[in-house]
Parts: sequence; C-alpha cells; structure tokens
Amino acid sequence: MKLASLKNATRDGQLVVVSRDLARCVAIPQIASTLQNLLDQWQLLAPKAQEVYQALNAGTVLGEQPFVAEACAAPLPRAFQWADGSAYVNHVELVRKARNAEMPETFWTDPLMYQGGSDAFIGPRDAIEAISTEHGIDFEGEVAIITDDVPMGCSASDALGAIRLVMLVNDVSLRGLIPNELAKGFGFFQSKPASSFSPVAVTPEELGEHWREGKVHLPLLSTYNEQPFGKPNAGIDMTFHFGELIAHAAKTRHLGAGAIIGSGTVSNKQGTDYGTAIAEGGVGYSCIAEIRMIETIRDGKPSTRFMQFGDRIRLEMLDPQGHSIFGAIDQHVVEYRKQ
Repeated sequence: MKLASLKNATRDGQLVVVSRDLARCVAIPQIASTLQNLLDQWQLLAPKAQEVYQALNAGTVLGEQPFVAEACAAPLPRAFQWADGSAYVNHVELVRKARNAEMPETFWTDPLMYQGGSDAFIGPRDAIEAISTEHGIDFEGEVAIITDDVPMGCSASDALGAIRLVMLVNDVSLRGLIPNELAKGFGFFQSKPASSFSPVAVTPEELGEHWREGKVHLPLLSTYNEQPFGKPNAGIDMTFHFGELIAHAAKTRHLGAGAIIGSGTVSNKQGTDYGTAIAEGGVGYSCIAEIRMIETIRDGKPSTRFMQFGDRIRLEMLDPQGHSIFGAIDQHVVEYRKQ
C-alpha cells in the first residue's frame, strides 16, 4: 500500500491512498482523515485502506484524482517522534578520519542516534530555506521507517514487526554549525533544521523481495544540480538494520505509533576504503560532506563546496523496472526571508 498527505488548511494534511504507479490517488475520510489517525488504529483501519488501494489499482474506485507530488506535504507533516540513526558506520568513520579522530570500537556495536525536530517537516517539493550559505548547507539521503506502538525494552527482532511504513528522507544539515554544537557535549540542535520526506510512504510488503533483514536493498539515487551524485545501495554496508535502530530508541522508553526512525546517510564502501565518486566509476555519495572528506584525505583540503542558494537536490529510489517507488524529493535551496 502507498500513502501520502496532501496539503490542506490543517497542519496534518489529508490522507490519500496512492496508486502503485503514483499516477492517481483517493482520499479516505470514511476510514481515516490523516496518516496519524490511520497509524493510531492500524490493526483495525489498515485492512480497509488496503481494500481501497487494491480497488484504486484495479481502476474500480470512485472519487480518484491525479496524484501530484507538488501538492504533498511530508507523509507525516508533523510527528510525535523523529530520531535519526547512523546505521552506515562507513559514513561516520570517514568523517572522523578526515579530522584525524579515532573512531571508538563501540560505534560498530552500539548505534548512534539523535532526536530531531518533528513539529514541522518540509514537503518533498518545497524549498529548503536557509539563512546563510556560510552555515554549510548539505543534503543527506536516507531511508526512514514509521512505527506502530513499540514497548520499552523491545528486542530487535520484535521491533521489525512494528514497522508500518517506509519512506525516503533528506536530512538537511548545516555542517558549519555542527562542530561548535558537538563541542558543547549536548548534541545537534541548530545544525539540524527541518528534514524533508518523500511524497509517498509505502508498506514494507510493497517493496517485495527488496525488503529483507530490516533493510531496503535498492540504490538511493541522488542528483545534484542535474548531475548524478550518488547511487549507493541502501542494503549494503548498513551495520544496524531498522529493527536494531528501533530497539535502540526504545531501550528506555515506549515509542508511540507514528514514531519516525531514520537510517542515517546511506553510504557504501564499494570495494575501496571509503568509496568512489560516480565520475570515477563508483557509486558516489548521499551527502556533500562525504566527498569533501575524501578530498581532505586525498588532497589535504576539500574542494567541493556546500550548497548555495539556487542549488537543486533530487532523491529517489527506483525498482528494477525503473519505476519510482516513493516519488522524488526534489528541492531547491533558497534564502529565508521573514514575512
């Protein structure tokens, strides 16, 4: 099943069921008016929404309309919980090596995770607003899941059963603000502005054989300023699967239905120490920071700039037949101006 939230006069949007080919959609107010409503009563309401999904794909549903990604908010326009992990330890190791910092061995056994702001996400086609390019604006291509209720102390294997939906993320980062924040010893805040999510969230079953072992085994495609930037496979080099990330988040607290857990930046070693750019025959990267770290290790200093006003980033995942699964996150960076 594929679901989205269309923008309307409310903060939480209007829930719609989206056809498999992302061409059509239909609202289901008789079942649930918002995605959070559906998640709150998933066991009761999801089968009814699934029936609508089957009818929509068969062309037998009434009230359908064209699906327009530009009309979408994030699938959950706001959420009770947004916690982002760093499951691709290659990414962490690379960043630390570039600044000559040793990586603790525990990073391979205990996931990193931070709690992000979830009160207002960015729509998949909305601009990334920034105050200054001096903040080091970067995109981060990731996969995320949305959970059902998860009890405190849940095991990693049981946590896999609580995954209700999968989607893509652009975890916008302000690299220039990160060092001073981390130096305070209290974690990210100003350096992690609002994230954006794919137009559509899908049930794991919709991914078929590409969803296994708590991972999505497909390339995540990044196109930066119209040029291919990255195509790492999200199922490769993922040290911690989503069940482990959920269990980590739920170690000392319950997670409520609608909690979002991110994978962290998708990153492949691709047969080298830290990866290779697409232009050099590799699978590239899912953020600018990684290529800057490679440049620092190789050349002594970075040469690729962070995002400037007007720059464009597109994130998407295709099935083997070339069909978009989640729709694309497609955004420009613009200067924020107070109204």
